[in-house]
Amino acid sequence: MTPFGNRIRELRARHNVTLTDMANALQLSPAYLSALEHGHRGRPSPGLVQQICGYFNLVWDEVDEIKRLAQLSHPKVTVDTAGLEPEATELANLLSERIAGLSDDQLARMLGIIGEQNPLK
Repeated sequence: MTPFGNRIRELRARHNVTLTDMANALQLSPAYLSALEHGHRGRPSPGLVQQICGYFNLVWDEVDEIKRLAQLSHPKVTVDTAGLEPEATELANLLSERIAGLSDDQLARMLGIIGEQNPLK
């Protein structure tokens, strides 16, 4: 599941909305919305993000957070390390190979370190 998908699922639960009801209201197929939540589709378009924000009547801070999460929710990432230090390439490759085996605590620590440099936060 992507950060965006997880947040949408939380919003649906908080508002007691089924996936099918939300999909119908947004004129999407339930299968597409489910795939978006589970990270089987690419990041949502800005227009869809805006529709979802309107559907849940989100306000400023919540809208900004949803937009940020959408940007961080591409499930198949490519990392271009051309021109960077060899350690950057090594890090990208190690992360690619080992991310599935990292614990929640390890992921949180790494996000903390990287998040210090993240202009989206």
